[in-house]
Formats: sequence, C-alpha cells, structure tokens
Amino acid sequence: MRKKPLPRLVICSLGGLTLLPLYAHSQQADPVDPLLIQVTEGQRVEVGTNSMASEPVQRLTSDPAVSLSRMGGRGLEPIIRGQSQERVDVLLDGIRVEGACPNRMDPPTSRLSSALAPALEVRTNNRTLRWGPIAGGQVIATTADPQFNGNATTGQVTIGASDNGNGKLVNAAAAVGSEEAWLRLSGGYDEANDYEDGDGNKVRSAYENAEGRVDAAWTAESGFFIKGMVSRQEESDVKYAGSGMDAPQTDTDLYRLELGAPLAKGEWSLLAWQADVDHIMDNFSLRQLPADKKKMQTDSTTQTRGLRFILDQSPTSLTDWAAGVDVETNDWDATLLNVDGAMPKAVSLMWPGVERERVGVFAEAFLRLGSAAKVGAGLRYDRVEMDATKADQAVGMGPTSPLALYGVSNAKVNDDNVSGFASAEWRLPRQQGLTLTASRSVRSPGVTERYIARNTMSDSWIGNPQLDTEKHHKLELELSGQSGQWNWKPVVWADQVDDFVLRYLATPKDTRYKNIDARLLGVEANLGWSDGTWSSNSALAAVRGENRDDNKALAQIPPLQFVQTLGWQQQGHSIEAQWQLARRQDRIDLASGLDAGTSPGYGVFNLSGSHPLTGYLTFNWALDNLFDNTWAPHVSRRNSDPFNTEAVRVNEPGRTVRAALTARW
Repeated sequence: MRKKPLPRLVICSLGGLTLLPLYAHSQQADPVDPLLIQVTEGQRVEVGTNSMASEPVQRLTSDPAVSLSRMGGRGLEPIIRGQSQERVDVLLDGIRVEGACPNRMDPPTSRLSSALAPALEVRTNNRTLRWGPIAGGQVIATTADPQFNGNATTGQVTIGASDNGNGKLVNAAAAVGSEEAWLRLSGGYDEANDYEDGDGNKVRSAYENAEGRVDAAWTAESGFFIKGMVSRQEESDVKYAGSGMDAPQTDTDLYRLELGAPLAKGEWSLLAWQADVDHIMDNFSLRQLPADKKKMQTDSTTQTRGLRFILDQSPTSLTDWAAGVDVETNDWDATLLNVDGAMPKAVSLMWPGVERERVGVFAEAFLRLGSAAKVGAGLRYDRVEMDATKADQAVGMGPTSPLALYGVSNAKVNDDNVSGFASAEWRLPRQQGLTLTASRSVRSPGVTERYIARNTMSDSWIGNPQLDTEKHHKLELELSGQSGQWNWKPVVWADQVDDFVLRYLATPKDTRYKNIDARLLGVEANLGWSDGTWSSNSALAAVRGENRDDNKALAQIPPLQFVQTLGWQQQGHSIEAQWQLARRQDRIDLASGLDAGTSPGYGVFNLSGSHPLTGYLTFNWALDNLFDNTWAPHVSRRNSDPFNTEAVRVNEPGRTVRAALTARW
C-alpha cells in the first residue's frame, strides 16, 4: 500500500484559493451568473447544492430508472434498469477506472470529483460505440472547461455542513488564463460521522475523503489542442454497515492526456490515461472484533492503462461517420491475510494476479433522410484476453490453489466480442419524435465473476473462468414531444440476454457463478410542465427481470419507482420539492445471496433551495427525508451492523439538514 500524501502543489494552493475572489472582484465589475451543469435527461441542478452530497452520483436519484445501492456512507453503486456492477461502465472524462475492492467498496462512481461537479449522463443503449458496447448502462461524467468571459481568473469556493452525522465539507476550484490556454487547481475535503436512520439508530457510515487535481489545456490557432490532468483521491476510515469489513484507506491516482486537431471535414483525437488504485479493508481497525474472530485484512490493487484514437468526419451536411481503435490493460491483485500473529499469513488469493488485455475497433455512420428522418448503424469488435497469473499458487486451507477451487487446469481465456446497433429517428407532426434502436452488446465476464477465489473456514466465494460471454439483444422505442408548456417522453424496452452471468449460492456458504438465459423488460415515462416560474416533472420507471432457465426472478431488480418534483424559480432564487415513491418488491431471488428479502414500499419527501446573496455569493440548502421515515432501497446491501441487527438492509439517513455557502468569480 502506497503512503503518499496529496500532491503538495494542490494542498498549498487550496489555502490560497479563498483569496482569489478578492482579486477577481478587482478585475470585473459585473456579477457572474451562477454556473449550471447539465444532468441526465435535461434536468438542471446547481453546483453548490450538489456539492453538499457525500458523492456526486447521488444526483442520479432524480431519475427513477437509476437506483443506488448503499453499503455505507460512501461507495454508492448505481443500478441502471435493473443491472449494475460489471454491467454498468463509468467513464470519467473519457477514461475508465476500475475498482480495487473485490466487495465493491469503491465503485468507479466514488471517484467523481465533488469540487468540479461533472455533468452526468446516463446511457442505456448503443447509439454510439466509441466507448464500448453498453450491456446494462453507461454513466458518462464530463468536467466542463473553465469559462473566463474575458477575465483573468475564474473559480469557486464552497463550505458546507449537515446535521445528521455532523458532516463537513470544503472544496474549491480556481483557474487562470483564457479559453485558449488555462491552468486550473481544484481540491476538497469532506468528512462525516455515523448518521442516524428514521428510528434514531446509528448506521455505520462515517468516512473521510480528500481530493486534489491539476489540469491544463492549450489550443493553437490551427485548432490543435492538448489537455492534461493529474488527480489524487484519499479515502480514510470508511465504515460499512453492509459489510463484514471496513476500509481504513483507499488511494486513487489518475493521469490523463488528450490531443486533437481539425482534419478534413472533422477532427481526430487521441486520449491516453492511467489509473492506479490501492485499497485496504479489514475487520478490526474501525470496529470491535469479537473474541472468537480472527483479525483479517485484504490488500488489493488495480492498475489501468488505456489509449483511444477516434476520427470524426462530416463529409456532407447529411452524413456523419466515426471510426476508432482503443487498447486497455488491467491488472488486479488482492490477497486475504490473517494478521492475528506476528507474521501475516495468506488465507486466499482473492484476485490471483489477474491480467486483462482488451483491443477494440469500431465504425459507425449516421445519415439524415431529408428533414424528417435520420438513420444510423455501427459495428464494434473487441478482443479480450484474461489470465490469472498466480492461480497455480496454493495458500490457506489445504493449502489450495485458485485453479483447484475453480476446478480447471488453465485459467487463461480469450474472447472475440462483436457488438453493433441500428437506429432510426423520425420527426412526427406536432413537435414529436419517434426513435427506434436495436442493438447487440457482448460483455466479457469481469475479474470477480471469472477469478474471485475466497476460501475460508466460514465461507467461500469462487469465480468461474469457463463462463461464456454475455450477449445482450436490446430493442427500445421512445416517443418524445412537446406542446406549449408541456413535454413528455414514454419509453418501452426489452433486453434478451444469452449467457447471463448469474451469481448463486451452491450451498448456504458457497457463492458461485454460472451462465443462464435471462430477459429484462421495462417501461419509463416522463411528463413535464413549466411556465418559466413554476415547473413540475413526473417520472416513472418499472423493470422486470426473469431467469428463463429456472423460471424465476433475477436478483437486485428495483421495484416500480416514481419521482414527482415541483419547482419555483425567480430572480435567481429557486425552491424544489421532491417526492420519491417505490412500491414493495416481492419478486426476489434468495438463492443469489444478493437479495436480503422482500422489501416494503416507501415514500420520501425532500426540499431544497438556492438563493443568491450577492453577485458572487450563493446560499444552498436541503432538507432531506422531511418526515424522518425509516427506509432503504430494495437494492441496498444486507445490514451486517452489529449495533443494528434488526435492520434488513442498510437504511438511508433520517431527517437531514444540509447547507452550503458558495462564492464564485
């Protein structure tokens, strides 16, 4: 485990960022409009308001097609249309980051920057293949470049707090330069203690999180540009009610370099990145260990290297096409240790030196057929090679090697994945549009599904290198329209999955993986209204997952969900009321070990607001769970908190007041 502090440049700069508004005030006389960011499906949220949340991914709760699985105060796992984990890709400014925890304490969304509040977009179908095929969904996070508006500097500072869990945060970002060349420093720190649920019970959820980032860009008169970024995140003393271990330390280092330039009637771009994550979890440093339990610790790392080249062209006003190639390598290593004695002893090679190499090529084109129609199609091929380089090493009970646990003689696997899509869009009378998309997405099983090798006296969790690739065949029909102050968008979709990777309990203490055939069906609807001052939005989503081999439900499928919002805004002030509802979920799969049981329905009422105090200062507030209900999403983890043994799932916070003050220049 590396013990490196945040970059000294970033730490030193954060103290000085609070002085920059005074300098900026001397450079400009007119107030700056509040910075707004774009979120899924055109919703707009204010930066300061969302910086009060423990993780930016919490913004997606306004979309009922997205659920968040909670294990503690951090590490919220997005579930899109009933699919999660390996089936949901997360791209941070175009780069893919893999987690370093076999138990997914650190999903990729936990690396989203709170200081820069990236725009979030959720994609559920292959309407482009440049970032890979979409099995369940993609979360695209995009950090906006600084906007100088003729000034020498720009930035913001936010200070906030919450009462439930005594949360505190400070984050800042400041840039100097112009649109052609700029340098930006950003960083932040936030912490919280254990919060209380609606019944007043403590939930293990405390954490500390620090982040720092430096990025810069330069654009020549010819249009050639270069962008670079370096960031570091340190999570410390993170507690999890939904796990038998906590995470005393997780460090993430990201490096990104992008080049591009105009070419012919389009442009080319080249993106290179590196992501290194070190993670420690144990059962003793942050909790009282029972006398009959041994001290256990897992040290794990993941390293990602990637390179992507894309050529975009628009040879005519009616035609667009793109082609590209990308290469990505990943290395995972995780060892479960017994640290009771003087010398740590290896118990299990949970990720036995797993390596993955992936090379992909794609091509896609879109053609406008007059002013009323547009068609598109794309094809992608990925070559994936995986191997567990330590799988023949015997440790722990027996001792036993991962190969023996898998029941195979060779852990090396090669996949040839062919994915594609075809889409058509029609403009209909009365400002309506109809979109039909058909796609095939092939996913190679992930590192845990193929190679996890936990084998202890109490339980086992064994992967399957012989798993076949997962093939998703999707069909989606969407109707969107608007009339006067109203807008609407109903969607129906189906996903037929061949060789779905199913996690199941071979025995009550033995978790395994196998292929089955599955089907997911869903409907979504959105209805909005606004007169410029008042606005209303109603959103609904339902999904049904079926294990067709065993004729039963798939695990971790969210129930019918509905979100109603009512907003008011005038002269920069805004107030929003939100009502989140979900029906009970009784279609579960107890044999998976993932569903904690049936779940009751719930209704949660939230209030939030934003108010400009001066041209540079904004006050944001939120009152979450106004009626102090005790509730948990169906998809949240089973509660293993010894101080709250009656709770079935990790409960959400009870009534919580959050407030933040943001200065911008």
